[in-house]
Amino acid sequence: MSAVAALARLYPWPVEPTDELRRAVRFLDISTEPSTLLSAAYGVALVGAATTAVAAVLAPPETRLLVTLALGTLTAVVAVGTQSLPSLLATARRVRALGDAPDLVARAVLRMRLAPSPERAAAFAASAGDGPLADSLARHVRQARTATSTAFDSFGDEWKPWFPSLARSLTLVSAASEMSTVDRERTLERALTVVLDGTRSQMQSFASGLNRPVTALYAFGVLLPTALVALLPAAHAVGVGITTTTVALVYNLLLPALLLAAACWLLAYRPVAFPPPNVSRDHPDVPDRATVALVATLAAALAGATLTWQTFPSWTIPVAAIGFGVGSGLLVYHRPVLAVYDHVRAVETELTDALSVVGRRVANGEAVESAIEQAGRELSGEMGTLLAQTARKQRQLQLSVHEAFLGDTGSLADVPSRRVSGAVAFLALAAREGKPAGPAILSLADHIDELGRVEAEARHTLQPVCGTLQSTGMLFGPLVAGSTVALAGGMVGGSGVVPGEGGSLPYLGLSIGLYALTLATILPALSTALVRGFDRVLVGARVGKSLLIATIVYLAAYQFVVAIA
Repeated sequence: MSAVAALARLYPWPVEPTDELRRAVRFLDISTEPSTLLSAAYGVALVGAATTAVAAVLAPPETRLLVTLALGTLTAVVAVGTQSLPSLLATARRVRALGDAPDLVARAVLRMRLAPSPERAAAFAASAGDGPLADSLARHVRQARTATSTAFDSFGDEWKPWFPSLARSLTLVSAASEMSTVDRERTLERALTVVLDGTRSQMQSFASGLNRPVTALYAFGVLLPTALVALLPAAHAVGVGITTTTVALVYNLLLPALLLAAACWLLAYRPVAFPPPNVSRDHPDVPDRATVALVATLAAALAGATLTWQTFPSWTIPVAAIGFGVGSGLLVYHRPVLAVYDHVRAVETELTDALSVVGRRVANGEAVESAIEQAGRELSGEMGTLLAQTARKQRQLQLSVHEAFLGDTGSLADVPSRRVSGAVAFLALAAREGKPAGPAILSLADHIDELGRVEAEARHTLQPVCGTLQSTGMLFGPLVAGSTVALAGGMVGGSGVVPGEGGSLPYLGLSIGLYALTLATILPALSTALVRGFDRVLVGARVGKSLLIATIVYLAAYQFVVAIA
């Protein structure tokens, strides 16, 4: 934060942070004061304004207006981005957290079915979960011990601005404690329905509103900039001031900054995300691939540069080296984590079947420990194997259900799934409750099955828009960019547009090639984050794949148009 403090000192006047900025800093647990962050944003604006003024004086007269406009816009984007960054990060974290809301409500409902106590239900829902949402509920549970309001009430009030259905659902959970058995059961079912319907409706509303901004992003970030490339040589020929610096400034600084700002704005309005498993680099199945990824990056960059040097103009060498090198490195680095993701998803897919088998046996009077052992014999696949391992650990090491599943040596210690962990925590509770927990376990299976359908619907709703973003960044953008660069070169009678190759617009192909790689980075990252929240592993892997394909498409499109022109 020393750089932030230095920038803040450039703006010595007093500032007043907004309530939103204060909440974001508090939510992210940032040590820097909100006023310091705001002063730093204003400091960036002052530096940018001074740079713009100097550039306007030093720039040639024919490019002065364009340089001033580009630097001024870039300064505004950076300054606003610096001020808005904590709010955007807090929003992204809340979006990921709210994906756990249906599971949290389910844990509370299940605990209420065993004993109608909102205090115990809140404590169990918090302790059996993981992540910001569970941590927030745990904080409210502690505060409720000395406050007049219940943990569910204060927790619901905190998250109501971002997910009103969560607050409504928890209000029903609390109200159910004072009802008769029949009415309580109906009210708890209604609580589950409310949170699932709220998730579904918010996603549908968000998806329906995405078309217009994404279309604008597509038109002004892809179609218009790439189409104008073919006109640049003609504009230069008639005396319009277009230089190497101008092209690089617009296509490699201004447009990427605007694209990034638009992507952040879209993500800020993302209501709920279902994040992937939280797999750290300490996971036993994730080897340290940093060195291997670096070697792969350098080898792929060298190979790409060598191949293009023999076939394409010299300006394509940096494009190929960056595209192939960075793309390969990202894929190699993130591949082990993706393999763990696949394993966790397989376990989650089979979780419903396991809970159904165990729940029926417990409802028929069988002990949870015995039901788990029998389910391990009856079920195949990843979940069947895990249940069998759990039964062996219980029998051989005399462990409890919780320790056999989630202990340091438990069968799920290397399966970082909040949903599976929450379900297993309830099984451990059921082991103490006995037969009355059987119907609750069956209800949990039904809820997880329904939640899976809600997630599938959400992805299906976003797929048309996000699929377009993905294919544009990976295929269409590089295709149009490579073709228009070749056409621009043909307009001035040369196969290239760099000095010494008959071109009148230096480094056009390089600047546009780097812009194509920018599209291949930002648009797939945005597509992935809209569907699953901003997960570094998924985003990194998608961007790596996109960079490889986009580089090939850009070079192939250029060469094809040159060949037929």
